[in-house]
Amino acid sequence: MKFDDYHIAPEIKRSLEKTGFKRPTDIQFKAIPAIMKGEDVLAIAQTGTGKTAAFAIPVIDMLHNQKVSSRSEGIRCIVMVPTRELAIQITEVFDRIGQYTKVKAFSVFGGVEQGPQIAQLEKGIDVLISTPGRMFDLVSQGHIKLNRIEVLVLDEADHMLDLGFIKDIQDLIKFLPKNRQTLFFSATINEKIKKLAYSLVRNAIRIQISPNNPVARNITHSVAYVGMDDKRFFLERVIKENPESKILVFVRTKVRAERLFAALERMEIKSLTIHGDKDQTDRLDALNQFRKGETKILIATDVSSRGIDIANVDYVVNYDLPEQAENYVHRVGRTGRGTQKGLAVSFCSPEEKPILEEIEEYLGKPIEVVKISANDYSETLDFTTDTTYDLKGLMKEVEEYEGVKRKKKKK
Repeated sequence: MKFDDYHIAPEIKRSLEKTGFKRPTDIQFKAIPAIMKGEDVLAIAQTGTGKTAAFAIPVIDMLHNQKVSSRSEGIRCIVMVPTRELAIQITEVFDRIGQYTKVKAFSVFGGVEQGPQIAQLEKGIDVLISTPGRMFDLVSQGHIKLNRIEVLVLDEADHMLDLGFIKDIQDLIKFLPKNRQTLFFSATINEKIKKLAYSLVRNAIRIQISPNNPVARNITHSVAYVGMDDKRFFLERVIKENPESKILVFVRTKVRAERLFAALERMEIKSLTIHGDKDQTDRLDALNQFRKGETKILIATDVSSRGIDIANVDYVVNYDLPEQAENYVHRVGRTGRGTQKGLAVSFCSPEEKPILEEIEEYLGKPIEVVKISANDYSETLDFTTDTTYDLKGLMKEVEEYEGVKRKKKKK
C-alpha cells in the first residue's frame, strides 16, 4: 500500500511526496486507519519505526478538513513528550507534513524564557507539542487553555515515566475534555505503563510492532572487546576509517563526554557534546550542526538518546555500554530509522561484560563479536595521534570540567 491510496488531503500527499515518503512503515500502516476513524490507540513500537508520522499524518488531516472560523477557538491537539529536543523534532515533522495545509504546530519546553513562547501561543495554534513540566506551568498561569482539545498524544510515554513526569501528566489530564481521542505511544511496556495507558484510553486499538525483536531489523549490531583506557583509540580508528560518516557516540556520564571531546580534539577530530549540563541553545546548536553534517561526530549521554531524531546517522557507537539494557535499544535506534540501514558498534571493557550479558538477554540473542587480533589491537594503539594522554592529564580534565560547572552554578 502507498500513501497515495489513503483518503488523506491532497496537500498532505503533496508534502509526503516532497519529503520522500512513499510507503507507510508497519506502525503507520496499522495506526493511521484507526486514528482516522477516531479510535483511541495504544501502540508499542521500538524507536525509529516512524511513530511520529503515524500520528502526525492523521491528526493534520483531521484538523485540516475541519471548518474552524479562527484559531482563537483554542488548541485542538496536544502532544506530550519527555524532552526538549524531541518536542522540537516532532514540531519539525508536523511542519513538514503540514506545510501545504492550514494546520499550525508549535512547541514549548523548559530551559528557555517563556515570554516568546507565550507571545506565539497568543497568536493562536492548532497543535501544541510540549514537555509536561512547561505545559503545566503555562496552564497554571492561564496562558494555555485545554478545554477545546480533541486529540491527546503521549509520545515516548515510558521515558516520561522514567523522568518522573507522571504527576504532571495526571494533573494536566484534569484540564482536558473527557470526550477526546487519546493516542498513547511507548517503546516499552510494563505494569506501570499499562496502568497509566488504561487510565487515559477508552476501548483502545492495541498495536504492537515486532514484539519479539525490540530493535529495528535494519540495524547491524557488533561488539568489540576493548580495554576501558583504550576505547578512545578504537573510536579514533572508526572515525578515520569512515571520514564521511555521521557518527553518534554514547557515553555514560557528562564528565566522560567532555573527556572524550578533549581526547578527540587532541587527535584533531572535530566533535560536539550534548548532555544535561549544556545550555538549551548550545544543545540545539550542536544538534543542528550534526544534522547538517557540519560536524560529523556528536557525543551524547543517555538523557539525550530519545531526543535525537536525525536522518542518515550512519553509526551509533556505544563508547560506554548503558547501565540499563533497554537504553541500548533507544541508543541504537538513532540509526537505521524508517527504511534506512544503520550500524551499531559497542565497545565492551572487561568490567562491562555483565552489562553486555544483560543487553543480549534483553535482545533475546547474542551480539556479533568483532574479533581483534593482538597485532591489530597493538597497531591501533601505536598509530594514534593522541600521544599526550596520561593520568595527570586525565585528572586535570576532570578538575577543569568540574570547576566550570561550579562557576556556572555560582553565576
